[in-house]
This record gives sequence, C-alpha cells and structure tokens, in this order.
Amino acid sequence: MTRHAVRAARMFDGERLVGGGVLVLLDGGRIADVHQGRAEAPEGWPVRDEPDGTVLPGLVDAHVHLCADAGPDALGRLAERPESDLDAVVEESLRTHLAAGVTTVRDLGDRRGAVLRWRDRTVRDDLPTVLAAGAPVTSVGGHCWALGGEASGVDGIREAVRLRAAAGADLVKVMASGGVFTPGTDTTRPQFTDRELAAAVTRAHELGLPVTAHAHALNAVEQALHVGVDGIEHCTCVTATGAHVPDRLADRLAASGVAVCATLGTDPGVVTPPEVVAMAAAAGLSEAALRDGVATLHRAGVRLVAGSDAGLGPAKPHGVLPETVVEYVACGIPATAALAAATSVGAEVCGLGRRKGRVRPGFDADLLVVDGDPTSDITALRRPLAVYRAGHPVRG
Repeated sequence: MTRHAVRAARMFDGERLVGGGVLVLLDGGRIADVHQGRAEAPEGWPVRDEPDGTVLPGLVDAHVHLCADAGPDALGRLAERPESDLDAVVEESLRTHLAAGVTTVRDLGDRRGAVLRWRDRTVRDDLPTVLAAGAPVTSVGGHCWALGGEASGVDGIREAVRLRAAAGADLVKVMASGGVFTPGTDTTRPQFTDRELAAAVTRAHELGLPVTAHAHALNAVEQALHVGVDGIEHCTCVTATGAHVPDRLADRLAASGVAVCATLGTDPGVVTPPEVVAMAAAAGLSEAALRDGVATLHRAGVRLVAGSDAGLGPAKPHGVLPETVVEYVACGIPATAALAAATSVGAEVCGLGRRKGRVRPGFDADLLVVDGDPTSDITALRRPLAVYRAGHPVRG
C-alpha cells in the first residue's frame, strides 16, 4: 500500500494546531499533500478515518539508550552482556518506541559502538530512524566508563572523537560531569579540564559533528557553555547544596542557542525503588527541583528538546517519551511548545529539520494519530490510535 490517506478532526503540524478537519495524503514514504477542511482523497486512495483524532508528526526522542533493556542497573549490566545479545535488545527497544509514536531516536550512549554497528548492518523502514553517538566519551573511571569510552588528556580526547567520526557517529556525547548511577563519580564537579572539553568540541566541529554534554554539575554546565557545545543533557545545575538553575545562567543558555534536553518523564505505573530515590536525593535531584529547573529554562527562552533517557531502568522504559511531554506541561510549558520540543524542535536539533518533525508536503510520512486534542489534554499522547513510519502503518 504505497498510497493512502489519513483523515482526522485536527492536526498539530509541528508548530501549531489546525482545526476544522484535515486530510493527509501519503505516497511512497513521503507526505504528498495536506488538505484542511472537508476534503476528499483522490480516487483509489484508501482512507483511515479518525473523527476525534489528531494527526501529529512522529515523535522524536532525543535521548535514548537502545542497548539498555530498562531493567535494574541497565547501563551497568551492559558491561557484562554478550555482544551477540545486543542486536535483539536494540530492535526490541525500537519496536517499543514505535508503538508509542516515536519515529526517530537519538542514541546517546551504547557499548563500544554497538548501535552504530547494528545500523550499518540494518536497513529497516519498519523501525524508527536512528541517530547515534556510540560510546560516550568519559574520563578514566568516570560516568558510564564501563561502556568503553574512557579518554584522558587533550590528545586522547581528540583521538576518541576521531574514532567516533570514523565509525559513522552522528554526534559526540561527552560526560562533562559525574552521574547518579556510576559509583565513585561526582555530580557536583566536572570530569574534564577546560582544555580537554574544548579539545573535544574543536575536534568534533572540525569533523562536522555536533557535541552534546551530559552535565549535572552547575560548574560543568557553565564549562560546557563556555567551550561551545551544541547541546546539554540534564542541565540540572547541581552544587553541594542541591539542584538549582540560576536565572542568569538560563539567560546565557538562551542567548547561546544551545539545545537543552532535560530528560524528564517516567512511567507513572512504576514505583521507583527506595535506593534509587535515595541516590537521586543525595545528588540533590528531587522531582520538585527538576521541574523548577525546567520552568526556569523555559521562561528564559532556552531551546528545549524532548528526550526521555529511555532504557535506563524500570521507570524509564523505551517508549516513555509521551510522559516527558506530559511532564513538560506540568512544569508550566504550554502544550504546543512541549509538543514542538518532541517534533519540529527535536528534528531540527537532530539535524533532520528539513524532512522530519512537521506534517508538511515533501516531509517523511512519519505520523502519529492520537485520540483527542493534545493541545487541550496533553495526556492524549498516551492514547495512540495509529503510527506511520515512512508511510507504512505500523500501529492501528
């Protein structure tokens, strides 16, 4: 079925809501046309009707870990997992994302390039588009060191970046601070010197790759901004006294145009184990502090993108991105802006803004249809009616 159409009550086109009915024509993996109002499909085109549905661009999850199975200590266990298991885990992770309406993912940490190798061997239009960074560049013994990305010194870091470019990475992920789930690392301090982090950015940009930095520590966020990274993951701004995003820093982030992925959102049906809550609390990462930080970033006009950190553990299963968007709205972000963070803005940050993230003629026919109007009830994202990937119906 290469030609078909979707008719719904309304459409979020990646920027705004369009009411009064919409008909989207799909032809050969692309959006052929978009008609507003009461339009009829060309003769011979099958039509899917959703009288109270909303058509959206397929969602973009800008922070996932496809090799991680969302079990307890999922990233830590990767070090012991046989390489032969990883392809199946990656594909199952992608299927779960797709069922939730996520048609593009950005993998920000695999084990020793496993996702890059899977992608080289695999051409699939029935799974989400995958962008990948390979193993994150980290300090010796630093956050997620077991994934195989340890590097030290300016020359060592430049070489680590070169190897990722040679392996076909779409971007470079650098662990600028410690992380909650790696014992012995510090969420309140940078992991690299200014010269080392600057070397990573300079070398990546020489090779045509953007850099995004995992940064919990306030001084790591400031360092990453100073050396010119393209994105910051988490951006919680932790100090010895807790997590707080200063207004002046938020203003600087907004002026720089850097993309911030706050990685909010958890499965509401999963009770977080007390030991995980305690670890987060020890790092100053309470739910209230995280939401307050995102609200500060939004008020300042920071370029926010939606990413879930999917795969990290039971509360972060693959396909949890709708909860990220729901939580953005709970932070006070308007629903249209939260939806844009997961569609058009996400696509632009991932370098795919000319073909994904909008319902527009000529764009990829990656679509999500949900029950109801997500601009008035964001939880409609939890009720997918249909998902299309490259024009093929993969759900509904």
